[in-house]
Amino acid sequence: MREGQFIKRNKDRWTGYEAPTDDPDELAKQFTYLVEDLSYAKTFYPFGNTVKYLNGLGANLYLSIYKNRREQNNRLITFWTLELPLIVRRHHKTLLFAFLFFAVFVILGVFSSMYDQTFVRAILGDRYVDMTESNIASGDPFGVYKQEHPFSMFMRIAFNNIKVSFQCFVAGIFCSVGTLYMLSSNGLMLGVFEHMFFHHGLGWHSILVVFIHGTLEISALVIAGCAGMILGNSILFPKTFTRAQSIRQGAKDGVKIMVSLVPIFLVAAFFEGFVTRHTEMPVWLSLLILLGSLTFILFYFVYYPIKMGKRIPNPDDALPE
Repeated sequence: MREGQFIKRNKDRWTGYEAPTDDPDELAKQFTYLVEDLSYAKTFYPFGNTVKYLNGLGANLYLSIYKNRREQNNRLITFWTLELPLIVRRHHKTLLFAFLFFAVFVILGVFSSMYDQTFVRAILGDRYVDMTESNIASGDPFGVYKQEHPFSMFMRIAFNNIKVSFQCFVAGIFCSVGTLYMLSSNGLMLGVFEHMFFHHGLGWHSILVVFIHGTLEISALVIAGCAGMILGNSILFPKTFTRAQSIRQGAKDGVKIMVSLVPIFLVAAFFEGFVTRHTEMPVWLSLLILLGSLTFILFYFVYYPIKMGKRIPNPDDALPE
């Protein structure tokens, strides 16, 4: 059967599906018929517009069924176990780009510091460098983490990190340029910061101390950069959507990712305020916290989304509006 004949024969029925019924039995019947039509279209007209149309129609029917299920009380659980991982999976390439872009500027920060010692002060500021060198000379290189009351430090850092991450996200509205600038500047600071301690023979010690909180903090910043680029890319590359539809979808995905980062920043701030100050804690304990944090990030934002993506090949059909 020609594609035109196939469309003509089923057009009236498909049009009726565009306004899904509230009858669950009828809805299930429509979905079954539509799946059969979609399978036929994919077999005989794999590159035709019919497949795209039926895919969209099927997604609407699926969401109608999904919304009618008794899962309102589990919406929060569904968000963390299904919705967010599928959104992250859809934007894994953007996340990889954000990580690589950030890593390049970390490396640039290290090499620039190696060949130009004035670069350290230009990036970190004279006051911070002088304070750190004074702490190193006094035998307490990480004394900066002990100068404030743990709770007030936790509150200040949590607020600041959440504020910076949302600024990084919102900066994506400038076609991702603002987000990329914030990723590059923070990458340079991290590279310069680490080189300063390696230069004084304290590199390994700095990793054991700083990355107790830094693993979560830096990872969340990169993920916030990914969210900002999702927003920016929705403006630059609307694909088959109108630009307004693309921006709306990009903003929704970005905001949901940003919401997921708030508890991560809170835990990172807790570590920095209450744990990092214990600079002489056993190496095994530092490694346990550091590796545990890294394992969580890799599992929840890399492995688990891939696993869910394989289980649900077309995430757009499973995500609620």
